[in-house]
Formats: sequence, structure tokens, C-alpha cells
Amino acid sequence: MSQAFEFSVSTIRFDEHYQPSENTRITTNFANLARGKRREANLRDTLRMINNRFNALANWDNPTGDRYSVELDIVSVDIDVTGNGQTFPTIEILKTEIVDQRTNERIPGLVGNNFSSYVRDYDFSVLLQEHNKDKQGFSIPNNFGALHGKIFQSFVQSSTFKEHFSKLPVICLSVSETKIYQRTENKHPILGFEYVPNESSLTETYFKQMGLQVRYFMPANSSAPLAFYFFGDLLNDYTNLELIGTISTMETFQKIYRPEIYNANAAAGERFKPSLKHLDHSLTQIEYDREERSQLAVKQGKFTEEHFIKPYQTILNQWSANFGL
Repeated sequence: MSQAFEFSVSTIRFDEHYQPSENTRITTNFANLARGKRREANLRDTLRMINNRFNALANWDNPTGDRYSVELDIVSVDIDVTGNGQTFPTIEILKTEIVDQRTNERIPGLVGNNFSSYVRDYDFSVLLQEHNKDKQGFSIPNNFGALHGKIFQSFVQSSTFKEHFSKLPVICLSVSETKIYQRTENKHPILGFEYVPNESSLTETYFKQMGLQVRYFMPANSSAPLAFYFFGDLLNDYTNLELIGTISTMETFQKIYRPEIYNANAAAGERFKPSLKHLDHSLTQIEYDREERSQLAVKQGKFTEEHFIKPYQTILNQWSANFGL
């Protein structure tokens, strides 16, 4: 068995007063919202959208549609490769907590939701781009995503994860523009109708390296399916309120920065081809700079190469080769 890296976890509340720390990944959707003149209004409106969506889905014993509110913590995970106390920021995810206003009960939600990673920025914005530079066609480098996947699995298996979280993570992402999704007859009371893609995507393959499988569901009154990445049994391992917390949070983010798909004026039918060129959609009042986010991903990928991949190359290669042995 390879020597375990040490992980540390810190959290910061995502609310209208949230300000990204110097260490946070500024390409994350929540950090991007917390910038500019409208930052507090952006955050307040985002949280209102999340709460409204949550109550719309959790509509039983909720006659006035305001029984629940969702609180969000940004979870930052740092890794210590050499055990000398020097850490590198590795992963950022979100943790939901549900507040029942009627009973004053606080109900733990799921960890995961959004997923953000410096090493993923390096893989997609530096390594993959350089591999395909000046090439005819498109190909994937050997072992693409292997190191990142093993780091993620190592964290989830670590005592640090188990100390902080009682259930395995569920990550919720957008569907792929390059795939076609077909609706099935399978319908979950919360997740809605299941869709299946016509083929696997690069993101699916990348997350499979993290040990995650994927299923696609479109909740009631949504415009498009969401991709749910998970361990175990998505439909039976989590409660209705836990799943609603993830749906309401991540669908809100998708409406803000992929409105062409998730704030479309017509819902996906039996056969669905997502497109960011779709014109028949509505914009939220929340400011978001999608182009800047792509540029920052390249910048942060190069930062990862300089401060993590290259300095620890030998250790990382050796650890990765022995992981799970």
C-alpha cells in the first residue's frame, strides 16, 4: 500500500457576506458570483433561488412554500504530500445543510454538489491542450486523469473525510453539449425522469477515474437533465431532503452560468441535445462572467503545474503507481 498523503479540511460559509479567500479557486462558480459591484445582491439572489427551488420540490407538509432554507459551506481540501506541513489546495466542494423553519431542526445535507480542483484545471487546460497542440484530430493522453482520480479516492477513503462527513459525496454537473440524451420510463419521485446518453463523454471517463459512476435525471419543472456522479446507490443511499438540497443548489448555479440549457423556455423532450447556442432562454438577474472563468482555468492549471505537478513529480508518480496495491 502506498504511503497515504495527509489531508486537511477547512470550511467557509457561502452567504451574502461571502468573500473568496486568497487561497480559494477563483474559477469556482460561487467565487465568481462574489465579485464586482453587485456581489452581495448576486449572492442574496442566488440563495433566494436555491430556497425557492428547494421548497417547490419539498412541497409536502409545506402549504406556504417557505418551510425550508438551505445553508451552504464551501469545503476546501488541502494536501500535504511530504508530511512536512506544506500543503497545496486540492479540492473544493459544497456542503448543504437544511433548516426546517417549522421545527427549528437542522438536517445535514450532502457534501459534493459543486466540484472544483486545481489538478483538474491542469489536466484539462494545460495537459490536454498541449497534447493536442498542432495535431490532426483530438486524442487523450495516456493515463489522463489517473493521478487526479487517485487523489480524490484517497481523500474520500481518508480518516479526515470520515471525521467530517457521514455520507459519501454526490457531485452534480451539467450535461454535455456533444451528446444526445434519451428519456427513459424510469421516474424517481424526487430526481424525476432518468435520461441516458448516446455515448460516454470525456467528463464521464474522467470522473470514473475518481471512482464515481453517473446517472442523468430531470427533476420536475426543470428544463434539462442534470448529471449526478456518485458512489454506491444514488436512489437508495440518500434521503429525499438530501437529494433536494443538491438539486436546488446545483440547478440554481446551472441556471446562472448555463442559462441556454438550464433556463431554457422549453423543457427537454424525450430526445434532448443540449446547446449553449440555444437562443430561446431567459437570463437571471445575476452577473456571471463565463469567458473569464475559462481564462482563469488556464491560469490556475499552469499554477498547479508550477507549484504541485513539477515539484512533486517523482513522489506523485511513485505514489500513483502504488495506489491501491
